[in-house]
Amino acid sequence: MAPMRDVWALVVRLLNGEPRGRLRLTVSVLLAIFASGCSVALMGVSAWLLSRAAEHPPVLYLLAASVGVRFFGIGRGVGRYLERLTGHDLALRMQSGLRELTYTSLSRTTLLGRRYGDLLVRITADVEGIVDLVVRVVLPFCSAAVVFLGTSAILAIFNPPFALVLLAISVFAGIIVPWLAARWSRQADERAIPARGELADKVREMALGAPDLVAYGLADRELTALAAIDSQLRTSERDGAWTRGVAEAVQMLATGLAVLAALAIGAPAVESGAMLGRDLAILALVPLALHEVYADFTKSAQTLTRSRAALARVLDVLRAEPVGSGDRVPGEESATSELVLHEVSVGWPDGSVLLAGVDLTVGPGQSVALVGPSGLGKTTLAATIMGLIPARAGQLSVPGRVGYLAQNAHIFATTLAENVRIGNKDATDDQVLEAMHQAGLQLDPQREVGEQGATLSGGEAQRVALARLLVAGERPSLVILDEPTEHLDRETADALLDDLFSSLSDSALLVITHDQDLMARCARVIDLTRWAVSPALPR
Repeated sequence: MAPMRDVWALVVRLLNGEPRGRLRLTVSVLLAIFASGCSVALMGVSAWLLSRAAEHPPVLYLLAASVGVRFFGIGRGVGRYLERLTGHDLALRMQSGLRELTYTSLSRTTLLGRRYGDLLVRITADVEGIVDLVVRVVLPFCSAAVVFLGTSAILAIFNPPFALVLLAISVFAGIIVPWLAARWSRQADERAIPARGELADKVREMALGAPDLVAYGLADRELTALAAIDSQLRTSERDGAWTRGVAEAVQMLATGLAVLAALAIGAPAVESGAMLGRDLAILALVPLALHEVYADFTKSAQTLTRSRAALARVLDVLRAEPVGSGDRVPGEESATSELVLHEVSVGWPDGSVLLAGVDLTVGPGQSVALVGPSGLGKTTLAATIMGLIPARAGQLSVPGRVGYLAQNAHIFATTLAENVRIGNKDATDDQVLEAMHQAGLQLDPQREVGEQGATLSGGEAQRVALARLLVAGERPSLVILDEPTEHLDRETADALLDDLFSSLSDSALLVITHDQDLMARCARVIDLTRWAVSPALPR
């Protein structure tokens, strides 16, 4: 986990990045002080007013206190509203700035190899930790410190010994107890944050693979695993809530002790004439108002722990080294029209090398099939060629534009036309129709297809992906086909391959497949096991 100083450095960076950010924070703190001060003053003035009224003085003597009660009563509500308004405005601005930084960082790299569910939680729920840090930690603690000192100073006018006792009890109940509670529940609070990511990742995997899990009878096993993760999260939440409940009980006892101290110290003072009897009510009731100020401090202290854990996960995203971008500029790496790999080694950045010493050349109009066992590194090699991950070693030259046709290209819940336009956002309706025709997709372009292409067959979904390649206008110099016939029946697969090879006859084709019929269509078949470095696979 990132040190706390790194988290605060991020907060300062975001604060400085906002126009008038420091001014907004200062105004929010002052409003919080005003609102909390009004709460304490309302209780104190009300206590004096009731006690003084019991003496039946002329009503004129009570007018100032009556005005004070109205002012502090209205001021508490108005001040709290304005504090929430300005505080949340600043916090949400900082959240937007942090989310923009996160998206900028992610845009410089690819997401291959990332746990998408966990990543989604990092850029949504974890980013919101900055709001909790500002609104539920910084503002309450800053305002409370001033209110504690101010209240003790004012009460010292009436009874200095009790003022010192109240200050000590306030420090204990408002600072020490929350600090101890936060330390007590730290492991549970820190464990809850990554557990959210694990839960989201597991839910995503199960949602995407639900039909297969049911078909292969694995649904119960995965549901058990999901329940285990959920149980861990619930246990963390329960432990934190239990600790918070105990701490709040201690704070309530401390408030009661303060009231008893007020009576024990104030009564003798009244009896000796050192303090007016009507002022005893102030000493007895003000601690109740102070309890309102620090009642949520245990939750704030736990929020600090969770915000630190959440923002540390966001910092991991911001600090992650870029892993390729997938942006291949024509002619940038090679002036030739061929794909050339010479002594190339590939592997995931955080993993070991899968293939080493790969030598391969594919020219325009040529088709080469790459075969080998699952897990060998075929898709990893394709990702390296596309620039999604860097090559570990060797020389790699890629001609012009690269197209990629995956076996599970995502289909969005919109029209066919909009799905095709992913390949060219500026494509006209005529260009979309032409691309669909070339891909053999004889459907209404305005047809809604549903999430994940729910209303399309497997072959139609693959043709949508092919139309995305063709709609760009200029044919890709190199097209990588990754298991294009997977999950398709033979008739559908053959029809798709006929359209593929016809539409891309001038492009270099690199085909990853286990399909024997597809291999037969390619000019060359290369078994990648010759370059495998895995101990389980022969070289």
